[in-house]
Amino acid sequence: MIKSMTGFGRSESITKKHKITIEIKSVNHRYCDINIKMPKKLNFFETGIRNHVRKYIGRGKVDIFISYEDYTEGNLGLKYNAGIAAEYVRYLEQMSEEFDLRSDLSAVSLSRFPEVLTLEERSEDEDELWKELTVLLDEAATRFVEARTREGKTLKEDLIGKLDGMLAMVDYIELVSPSLVEDYRNRLEAKIKELLDGAAVDESRIATEVTMYADKICVDEETVRLRSHIENTKAILSEGGSVGRKLDFIAQEMNREANTILSKAGSLDISNRAIDLKTEIEKVREQIQNIE
Repeated sequence: MIKSMTGFGRSESITKKHKITIEIKSVNHRYCDINIKMPKKLNFFETGIRNHVRKYIGRGKVDIFISYEDYTEGNLGLKYNAGIAAEYVRYLEQMSEEFDLRSDLSAVSLSRFPEVLTLEERSEDEDELWKELTVLLDEAATRFVEARTREGKTLKEDLIGKLDGMLAMVDYIELVSPSLVEDYRNRLEAKIKELLDGAAVDESRIATEVTMYADKICVDEETVRLRSHIENTKAILSEGGSVGRKLDFIAQEMNREANTILSKAGSLDISNRAIDLKTEIEKVREQIQNIE
């Protein structure tokens, strides 16, 4: 199936310990460009998150937003720094001896010295946190892909309609083109007879001129290739997958054929149809830019 490069997915988990919210959104991009915004607390998981999300995305500029709210008040722990306390005791005893001072040091007074007792945040179990993150990433990414798929279906329907319209234009050009040569021959004969005022007309010369004109305005090869490109695009859209780049290349080829038809146009009618073709091809190409 066809997927759009524009999508959005969200997931959320609320427990007694925390609340984690993940949002994934994307826009068009030539390659797969993933940007992650999350708290420093989760930076350790950045590579894992990036690799995990790549399983769901082929192309696009993807922004991942992860928020983390801590609900636990008891995630701070008291840490006793024995080494620092020992140094305090040693220096205080040294000061007492050097200056003949009475030492009234107690555990309570020692605990008040800087860095003897500190509050530290207790880290969560990384394995458990990663398991929870992967579940949330899968949920958000699945909804993200579903959104891309829905929009891709709309894109496909719109493109098929435009391509069918282009085929109708090619049909018209192929139908009208042969009559241009006959019209030219009739106009040429009439002009020559008018100039010769009843004298014999050199049919071989007229045939040569008509042949040269027919070769000049012939667009058979261009319409055949253009029809093939249009049908190929429809087939690729039906097959689905990550086909955006391939379709973009085919659209460029279609535009090249339309340009040649326009340059060879032997009538205002065909010229207008060629311009309409170019307009539709540009619309198709714009839509293709949205396909993964």
